[in-house]
This record gives sequence, C-alpha cells and structure tokens, in this order.
Amino acid sequence: MNRNDLAALLAEKHELSKAAAARMLDTVIDALCTELKKGKPVAISGFGSFKIGQRAARVGRNPSTGDKIKIAARKLVKFSPSTTLAGMVDAKFAKARAEKAAAKQAAKTAAKAPAKKGAAKKAAAAPAKKAAAKTAAAPAKKAEAPAKKAAAKAPAKKAAAKKAAAKA
Repeated sequence: MNRNDLAALLAEKHELSKAAAARMLDTVIDALCTELKKGKPVAISGFGSFKIGQRAARVGRNPSTGDKIKIAARKLVKFSPSTTLAGMVDAKFAKARAEKAAAKQAAKTAAKAPAKKGAAKKAAAAPAKKAAAKTAAAPAKKAEAPAKKAAAKAPAKKAAAKKAAAKA
C-alpha cells in the first residue's frame, strides 16, 4: 500500500473526495515529521511509536577498493510497533505476550506485602540472617557447596519459607 492507496481508502471510508483525503493524510504525515524533527517521540495508540535514535560514527570499508572509510554519526527514525499491531501480524507474539502478562499478574498477587508490621520486619531480617549464616559456615567439601547455597537462597513464597525452616 502506498500514499495514494491510503488516500483512496480514507476517501472511501469517510465519504470524502480523494483530494480532501490526500490533504488529510498530508496533514497527519507533516505533523509526525514536525514532532520528530523537534526530537520528540510520537506514539499512536494501537499502532506504534516513532522515536529518534542515534547511530554512532564508525569505520566502514569501500566494497570496490577495500579502503577504510569513516562513516559519520547520524540520527535515524526508529519505529516500535504496539503490542496490538504485533499481535495482529504474528499470532505467536500475541500468545507469548498474553502468557507473560498472566505470569506477571500471578507473581504480583503472590508477592503482596505482609499485613502486619512485625511480619514485615521479620521478612526483612530473614535474608540478612541467612546471608550471615552463609558467610559464617564455610563448606568443608566442594560437593556440599551447591546444596548449602540452594538452602541459603530466600524462598519466594511464605509456604516455601516454612518448609525451608522446617528442613533446617
């Protein structure tokens, strides 16, 4: 799809003349370009965002002669598609993104803050005690070191903390 096709689609969908639709499209593109020239990012919800990036100066090679040449630093426009657009294009991406969001939500609900102040103090003190115990008790054999390190890690959940305490 090119600029003329897009203008024709706008004209058809919104009952405009092709000339009016082309002027609207030009206005939108000019607004995007103006903001990017100022160095400001442009974000279009459901579509993506445009940002100005920086490419560093580097040394390249002339392919015909093999001579080294200097390539100057430059600015470029970077486009990052929104998750909505990426999901439309690639179904695997949408599925992976949904799974990641579900896992993040589950972790967030599992890691809620303790209700009592005393419980918060105990939770904060527990990793410090375990770190002190870890440094104080140096393993005698190298085979025992991985087991002790695994036991010294702070458990992620309260139930796991109780089990770890019971084992110790």
